[in-house]
Amino acid sequence: MIRDLGKRLSLFRETAEMAFDTLRANKMRSALTVLGVVIGITSIVSMTALIRGFDESLRDSIRAFGPRTIFVQRFGALSFSSGASFLELVKRPPLTVDDGLAIERLAPTVAIADTWLGTGGPPTQQRIFYGEERTAPIVVMGVSDKYVEVNFAKILLGRSLTPQEVQRRRPVVVLGHGPYEALFQPKGIDPVGKFVRIGALRYQIIGVVDKRPSMGGFGPSPDDFAIIPYTAYRKQFGSERIRGGQFGAASVMIAVVPRDDVSRDDAMREVEAVMRIRHGLTLDKPNDFDLVTQDAILKVWDQISQAVLLSLVVISSIALMVGGIGVMSIMTISVTERTREIGVRKAIGARRAEILFQFLIEAIVLTSVGGVIGILLGSSIGFLVNVVSGFPISMPWWSFALGLGFSAGVGIFFGMLPAWRASRLDPIEALRYE
Repeated sequence: MIRDLGKRLSLFRETAEMAFDTLRANKMRSALTVLGVVIGITSIVSMTALIRGFDESLRDSIRAFGPRTIFVQRFGALSFSSGASFLELVKRPPLTVDDGLAIERLAPTVAIADTWLGTGGPPTQQRIFYGEERTAPIVVMGVSDKYVEVNFAKILLGRSLTPQEVQRRRPVVVLGHGPYEALFQPKGIDPVGKFVRIGALRYQIIGVVDKRPSMGGFGPSPDDFAIIPYTAYRKQFGSERIRGGQFGAASVMIAVVPRDDVSRDDAMREVEAVMRIRHGLTLDKPNDFDLVTQDAILKVWDQISQAVLLSLVVISSIALMVGGIGVMSIMTISVTERTREIGVRKAIGARRAEILFQFLIEAIVLTSVGGVIGILLGSSIGFLVNVVSGFPISMPWWSFALGLGFSAGVGIFFGMLPAWRASRLDPIEALRYE
């Protein structure tokens, strides 16, 4: 048993050495043969690194809101994922600050309900000016004094809003880390107490929110925002009841945090009941609002990421198939060129299985070399994108194993026919071949 295993390992080593000799003897032909495999594996590894990195970053951003937080929206990704038409969704009534106050007052299981104006739909975006400096357009939200607590945010400098500032419509602002970095941090200026201009009005900075989990440059940064009292927001941008947004109403979202001693599902049921009563919905009518949780968002993202990965596999498979056809063509030519060699080997006792094994190993080595090159190129592309743009990447070990497995599988599948033809050659006819 051990002796047979040793013979097989020796045969495998010799065959692999012969395969590498063949590659070295035909460098240009081998390079062109594995080009399709290299392209396919490069796309698999690089795109897996980028998609996985973005996936982990996005999940961190979603988890930052907490697993128990419930968001009430006019409509969002959940409505679209359920198949609702856009024309139906824009007919839904807008949410208001009074909805949030009613939820907090009428739902005993709710600890906090905070209404955010200027988000939850097409956001309110404005530049922030400080002296000669200005930011790019960032999200400006009108919130209550509970925003930091609901959003699980940390204050880096200064403080958050107070109930008195909200009640009296004070022109004060808490900056996100993005505008703080753009306007103050490079010059080492303490922003607390300074005045900035948002649109046409001046606001005094009272605090700065610390950095939040980022999606690595994909889409708007979660740090590019500023919060002002929702009463001041109404004064500057108009009431959410009368202000016409891009889709007929202002962008409003209500963030609800259940009490610690109750379950999130119980709180959701109470929030749903309050909202249905406020919107005058009868039992036979569906909700005209969305209740969104961390789990629901992650479920929608799972569907999207799976579709993206499936598309990646399909696209990469096309390149691998092209490479596999090239491998089959070259191996067929190699069998024809080495017909006499096959005849000699069979004449001195080589069996069909050994001939089959020899050419199959050559095909596997050929495509595996392409797989290794593809892995190196794909990893380099991922690191380059990360260095240049800061886009998050993730390179799990299974992506490399997947690349090698795919490349070896291509060698086995497309190399089988030429290897089988070589093993079936008649030794006498092969020796006569010129």
